[in-house]
Amino acid sequence: MPEITRNTRSFFTSGKLLLQICKACGNVQHPPEDVCRECQAMEFGVTESKGVGTIYSFTIVHHSPSPLLTEAVPYNIVLVSLDDHPHVRITGNVVNAPLERVRIGLPVRAVWAEVADEQTGETLRLAQWELL
Repeated sequence: MPEITRNTRSFFTSGKLLLQICKACGNVQHPPEDVCRECQAMEFGVTESKGVGTIYSFTIVHHSPSPLLTEAVPYNIVLVSLDDHPHVRITGNVVNAPLERVRIGLPVRAVWAEVADEQTGETLRLAQWELL
């Protein structure tokens, strides 16, 4: 499960791709941090991405890194470059498609997997990707 912090809460709970935007220079960055990577300012807002992008990179996992994922292998992990913020890349999985269809350059859109955080009871909404 992802770590929920004051900087990541909206990203993991809203069911939207809410990205950190610097109030001083307008830089959009992900993952969110305490300092702007461009101007070193420390005041941020959020901006919503349309949730459409292109597979920038991917891998297929064949050996489980955890006993909790043993039944899931093989599975994909993709890095998506967002159309409205091309320098921002979001990780996730391509869902509803066979592994052999996943390729660099394919267009995708965000969909949401709801998962209960067993420690807090909170519902997390994790970005996943569907091929367009």
